Amino acid sequence: MKKAERLYLGDVASMGCVVCRNCEWGESPAEIHHIRNGQGMSQRASHYEVIPLCPAHHRTGGYGIAIHAGQEEWEAAWGTERTLLDQTIDDVKSLRGQIIGR
Repeated sequence: MKKAERLYLGDVASMGCVVCRNCEWGESPAEIHHIRNGQGMSQRASHYEVIPLCPAHHRTGGYGIAIHAGQEEWEAAWGTERTLLDQTIDDVKSLRGQIIGR
């Protein structure tokens, strides 16, 4: 992993879960979820196509709560990966605008 990718992933994770923020549930620690739209399981996902999700919304929340427990139901409830990715990209740009040197 390149330094720029590490910095980007750090910025994404520092923002907290995008779903919790959108629902105004406050800050929550985030894990990195890689968008795999149009990719097979053996293909490496881009470190720039990621969204921040708390453990519950990422993997532990069960069907309809965690994206890995039922993506269609999850997207119906919380938004598509692509929409949340666009939001995350904008949020990182805004965050980096507040941090000198990035």
